[in-house]
Amino acid sequence: MAQLTVSDLAAQGDRLGIRHRAGPADGRAVVRVDVSALDLLGTVPAGTLVIVPGTEHPPPYRLDVALRQASAREVAGLVFTTELTLPDTARVLADRGGVPVFAAPGARSADLALVVDRLLSGGASEAIMRATHAIEKATEAAAGPDGTPEHILAEANRMLGSELAVVEDATVTWSAADAVCVGEVPIGRLVGNRSDPAMAIALPVVASLLSRAAQRQISDRFAPTQSRSDLIVELVLAESHRVEGFVGQAAMLGLPLQLSHVAAWLIPTGLDNPEARAPRSVQPALELFALQLVDGRDEMWHVAFVQDDLLLVSTEEHGAGDHQRRLREVAVRLQEYARGLTGHGWEYTLGLGTPQTGAAGLRSSAAEARIAAGSAIAAGRLGSVELTDVTGLRRVLLDVYASPTSRSLLADILLPLDALGPERAHISVQTLLAYLSHRNSLAHAGRELNLHPNAVGYRLKRVRDTLQLDLDDPDTRFAVELACRVRLLGASRR
Repeated sequence: MAQLTVSDLAAQGDRLGIRHRAGPADGRAVVRVDVSALDLLGTVPAGTLVIVPGTEHPPPYRLDVALRQASAREVAGLVFTTELTLPDTARVLADRGGVPVFAAPGARSADLALVVDRLLSGGASEAIMRATHAIEKATEAAAGPDGTPEHILAEANRMLGSELAVVEDATVTWSAADAVCVGEVPIGRLVGNRSDPAMAIALPVVASLLSRAAQRQISDRFAPTQSRSDLIVELVLAESHRVEGFVGQAAMLGLPLQLSHVAAWLIPTGLDNPEARAPRSVQPALELFALQLVDGRDEMWHVAFVQDDLLLVSTEEHGAGDHQRRLREVAVRLQEYARGLTGHGWEYTLGLGTPQTGAAGLRSSAAEARIAAGSAIAAGRLGSVELTDVTGLRRVLLDVYASPTSRSLLADILLPLDALGPERAHISVQTLLAYLSHRNSLAHAGRELNLHPNAVGYRLKRVRDTLQLDLDDPDTRFAVELACRVRLLGASRR
């Protein structure tokens, strides 16, 4: 500490065992400390903090005389080692004469003088002493009923006589000494307002206490939501015949399955290696950001992970307007935040389901979102936002298209057409689909393609020769038509 002031003494009153009683607790400097009786104040140099020994309360007239002398000598302040009660006249004299008055009941004058002298010298022992008191008080605050990060920080600052504060810093790592984290997710950095050896000693311990308090606060705050999220994952992945078995468990956890649900599915993809797993640090950071993002919103929100994929579910009363739009607003924020966490080597693709009611509806909305995101990735639309509003055959096709295995098997059927070149292969698939979807009618296929039936027949002869398949066989026709639809679906999505 470069210079000890009266305000520093007042700020560290709890640690020093002194209480401010009267006069200004301002920024005047304390030059030295001395133990002296009241009748010797006339010999004390200016700038001295005078510790007045004794256990008996001084008479009022002696106090008045002492305060006038202290003012004349420009002492830094008076500290009485008794439970001091100042008369009104003494208070007026202290305020008017600018004499800070403190009481340190029960303190030994020599010990108190030694502590203040260490403060004046500002050496290593003083720094260790302040840091030790700061750690003790911060630990007591953390263990108390009001063990919030704010209370812990206030107690540490009170003992240090300095100001520590948590500032946001996206670059800090969880292992840094000054990092304040929730688990392994950094939420900021603990910094001081000045260079202080005591602060440097206490800072790592205080940062650790703040991290534990923040972890406990987050756990208490979001524990019910996280329990419901675990149940949602089970529900989404369970066999369909088990769905009804989740209703009772959901009711006990406060999850109203009978309401309307809409889901978003966020899938990470490595640009260099699509099969790679996302960095382990992403999930906890993304979950914390998501929970804080939706906290306080009117809808009920749940964030869960299925391996590396993030599942976001919004629940509210059936018929509420813009349900899907409001889900999209939050999901896009998560998509952007995830990109920032992983850097340039990763991309996050977002699929959105439609609002549906009940447990089966929640499963369906999640399936729509997953299929939409998976289909976009398969079509090369990495990083897109895919809106799903599908029913019937198109949804079945999307599900097939999202499966790499199914897509590969169907692609093998049409693979010989690729030897014709991209454009002729695409025209052949369009012609083949028009022919098959109209029950092998050249006339109907020609009307759809705006071609003469003979032209359709000519194209089909080339296709038959290339594929070497019996298109009159019902099973073959079904497989080929499905393969054509899946291929054209992928081409349209590109």
